[in-house]
Amino acid sequence: MDINEWEEWYVEILDDFGFLRKDDENTADLLNEILEKHGFLTIDELYADMEDKKNGTSKFIVFGAGPSLKENIKDIKEYDLNKYILIAADGATTALLEEDIVPDIIATDLDGKVSDLLTANAEGSYFIIHGHGNNEEAISLWTDSFDKILGTTQSVPVGHLYNFGGFTDGDRAMFLAIELGATEMVLAGMDFGTVVTKYSRPNIEGETGPADEIKTKKLIYAERLLNWIIENEEVEIINLAK
Repeated sequence: MDINEWEEWYVEILDDFGFLRKDDENTADLLNEILEKHGFLTIDELYADMEDKKNGTSKFIVFGAGPSLKENIKDIKEYDLNKYILIAADGATTALLEEDIVPDIIATDLDGKVSDLLTANAEGSYFIIHGHGNNEEAISLWTDSFDKILGTTQSVPVGHLYNFGGFTDGDRAMFLAIELGATEMVLAGMDFGTVVTKYSRPNIEGETGPADEIKTKKLIYAERLLNWIIENEEVEIINLAK
């Protein structure tokens, strides 16, 4: 999705959620400043590293943190994972580590279980760290604790940051896969329903709970953005949650 088309989505999101563009821009500036000092990846470097890591594959598995995640992880254990690039959306990382799977890439706005994100990074995961108006504190606190970072924003890209399209961690992970040349994308834990798990909301009691109004709206956008991919990109989508 090019930046002009994304802008139409972005304006709708700002209006629908009552977010302020300036807040997103301020956090983007902060993330860019941190990466300038700490070090960062370009998309070309990430592409080259993934080609080397997976021998040029164009097959991806993207993990969301929906109720089907653990069952879907059992399904993908039947796959030859050496033929896929694995991208986890933030909290899905915890579920993967529980099953002794380290994702190749993690897309995060740093509201997942940070200790598990750090563990995955130490074990080789690359990080797509996203700055938006509501996570300035987390960006300031945690960004320079990671390495192998590519920075993203949902506003106009500045400095070393990118905007490939996408709003939630899950759909941004899908747009990243497209940017990296995906011809096949398997989706795991992508339910787009009204139930959240402890992997997406670590503070809930029990394994699952009802999504609040904001989370429900975010999941609606995520599914809409997936439908945009299906309609506009030449990629085979296999959603194990469905």
